[in-house]
Amino acid sequence: MEPWVPESAFIMVDDHNPEHTESKPLTTELETLAPEATAANTELSSESTSTQQHEAVHEAAANNAQQDAQSGHVATVTAAAEESADDDLNYDAADFAAALANFDREQAADAAAAQNLTAEEAIVAGTVLKITDKYVVVDIGLKSEGLIPLAQVLDIHGAPKFQVGDSVEVVVEREEPEGGYLVSYEKALRHKVWDKLELAANEKTPVKGMVLSRVKGGLTVDIGIKAFLPGSQVEVRPVRNLDGYIGTEIEVRVIKLNKKRGNVVISRKELLEEDQNAKKSVTLATLEEGSVLTGTVKNLTDYGAFVDMGGLDGLLHITDMSWGRLTHPRDLVNVGDEIQVKVLKFDKEKQRVSLGFKQLTPDPWLDAIERYPIGAQVRGRVLSVTDYGAFVELEQGIEGLVHVSEMTWSKRMKHPSKMVKPGDEVDTIILSVNPNDRRISLGMKQLQDNPWEQLEDKYPTGAIIEGRVRNLTDFGAFIEIEDGIDGLVHVSNLSWTKRIKHPSEVLKKGEKVKAIVLGVEPENRRLSLGVKQLQPDVWDTFFAQHRVGDVIKGKILRTAQFGAFVEIAEGVEGLCHVSEAVDANHQPVAMDVDSEHEFKIVKMNQEEKKVGLSIRAVGEEASRAEVESYKEREKSPKGGSGSSSSSSSSSSTTLGDLINWKRSERE
Repeated sequence: MEPWVPESAFIMVDDHNPEHTESKPLTTELETLAPEATAANTELSSESTSTQQHEAVHEAAANNAQQDAQSGHVATVTAAAEESADDDLNYDAADFAAALANFDREQAADAAAAQNLTAEEAIVAGTVLKITDKYVVVDIGLKSEGLIPLAQVLDIHGAPKFQVGDSVEVVVEREEPEGGYLVSYEKALRHKVWDKLELAANEKTPVKGMVLSRVKGGLTVDIGIKAFLPGSQVEVRPVRNLDGYIGTEIEVRVIKLNKKRGNVVISRKELLEEDQNAKKSVTLATLEEGSVLTGTVKNLTDYGAFVDMGGLDGLLHITDMSWGRLTHPRDLVNVGDEIQVKVLKFDKEKQRVSLGFKQLTPDPWLDAIERYPIGAQVRGRVLSVTDYGAFVELEQGIEGLVHVSEMTWSKRMKHPSKMVKPGDEVDTIILSVNPNDRRISLGMKQLQDNPWEQLEDKYPTGAIIEGRVRNLTDFGAFIEIEDGIDGLVHVSNLSWTKRIKHPSEVLKKGEKVKAIVLGVEPENRRLSLGVKQLQPDVWDTFFAQHRVGDVIKGKILRTAQFGAFVEIAEGVEGLCHVSEAVDANHQPVAMDVDSEHEFKIVKMNQEEKKVGLSIRAVGEEASRAEVESYKEREKSPKGGSGSSSSSSSSSSTTLGDLINWKRSERE
C-alpha cells in the first residue's frame, strides 16, 4: 500500500507560464489529521523538530517541482520522502503533518498572546539577556525576545540602569518586522506610578524627583516616570542657567496629566511661592522700621543687594552697606550669605523695604577730628588711583585723598600711578579733616625733606647758577638747577637789547645755560632767574652818558599814530611824539622807517627806561645860535662906528634885521 500524500505537498505548474508556480496552503489537509497525528507523535512537539521537518518538506517539494517542470508531468511526494531519508529525517508523512500542525498552533497561540498583551498594555516581567548599542534584549516568555530602546533605561550619567540577568517589567507595544517585539520600560513605569501621580495631582501633595537633563524649554525630571518641568516653573524668579539643577533632587507638584499621551507636567515654583507666602505673612506681622533682622542675600546688582527676610525681599542699597566707598556690593557680601540688617523704611502698601547694614555700627566720621588730628602721621591702604591723586583707606569707612600735588616736592611727576598703586600700604600726614563733607586731605611729601626750605640759603639772590633748559613756554624758560628744582627765566629777562617774542629765539631745550638768581619764594616754590642780567644794562650806560638837551642821531624803527620809536643806541629806544616831529618852519617832518634824523633829548626817566625826543627842538636850537651869531657881528666895529652905536644897534635888533642879514650872507 502506498503511503498517503497530502494534496498540499504537490506543487502545481502553470502550463501557460512555466516560471509561475502555485502552492496550496499546507493547513488544508493537515487540519483533519491533526488529532490522530498529535496523539501518536507527542515527542515531535518541540520547536526545533517541527522547524526541521518544515524546512525538509519545503526543500523536497521545491526540488520535485523543478524536475517535473522539465519532464512535463506532476511529481509525487515519494521522491521527496526518499530525499529526506538521505538527510537522516526518517519520519513518515503522518508524523511530519502532525508536527507541522503543532508548530502552527503554537505560533498562532504565541501571536494571540502577544496581541492580547499589546491591546491591554499589560505589564510583563522579563529578564535581561543582553545589551546592544540600540536595545536591551529581554526574555518576556514569548517565542521571540523583547527589545527595550536603550535610551529608556539610561541614568543621568548615560549608563544603563540594568545588567544581564536583572529582572525588568515592560509593556509589549508591537512586533517588529525584522523579528522580536518592541517593548517599553517607560510605559511599565508609567502604569505603575500613574495612580500615585493622579492622587498627588488631585490632592496637590508634593512629590520628589531627580533632575535628569535639560530639554528645550525646561528640564526632564524623574518622579517615577519622566516628567517635564518648564523653565518658568523652576524658581519664583526667572533662571538663566538651568544646567546647575541637573543631578539634584527637588520637590515638585504635578500640575498636568495626560494618560493617553503619557505626558506629565510639574512645577517647583508653586511650592516655593506657597512657602514664601507663608513666611511672608509672618514677616509682615512683625516687620517695622528700626527693627534688626537676619536675612539671606538672594541677588546682587550694581546698585545693591536683595535680601530675603522670610518671604519678603528688601533692598540693601550700596550706599547703605558701608560708611566707606564700595565699587560693587560683592566687595562686602555674596549670594547666600546670612547677614544682619536694619529696616530703614517700610512701605506696607507697596510692600517695599529699604535695608541698611552700615547703620548697625556707629558712624566713624562723628569723632574723626579727634581721632585724626592735623599733622598726625597715619598709615593706610591705597584703594584707587586717579589722575588727580590717590584714595587711601585709613579704616573701615574712613578714607582720605592724597592730591597729586601732595605726593612729591617735584613738579615733574606726570601721574600718581608712577608713585603708588592699589593695595599699597603708605604713610601719610593729616592735612585737613572735614566731617560734614566726609573728606580728609592727606600728604605724602611732608614726610620728606623740603628742598625749597634750604634753597634760599643755597642759592641767594645774585648768585650765578648753571642748569639745563628743561622746558620752553610762551612766557619763559624753565631751567633745572638740581633734581626737582626748576627756575623760571621770564621772556623779559632774556635780553637787554632784543625784543624776544618766544624763548626759543634765544634758548634751546636741553642746552646748558648760566643764569643769575633774581629771587626765591619757598612758600610758593618759585625761583626767578635772569640771563640778560649777566651782561651790563645798556640803559644804565646810556643814562650815565647822556643828559636832557643833548642832540643825538637816531634811526626810525617803527611808527604809530602818536609818533615814532627811534633807536638812539644799541638796545635803547626813545619816542618822538608827533607834535615834536616838525622843522623850524613848523612843517611836519617825514618819519619813514629806517630814516635817520637828529633829535634832541627833551625827557629822561631812568626808572621807567623812557627817553623823550624832539626834532622841533633841534630847529629852535639852530635859530637861537644864528641870533647870537648876528648879535656878535653887530657888536664888532665897522667903518669906525663907536661902541655907543653898536650898543644901540644890538639893543634894537629885530627879526627883520636877522632875515636881511641872512639874505645878505647868502648873496
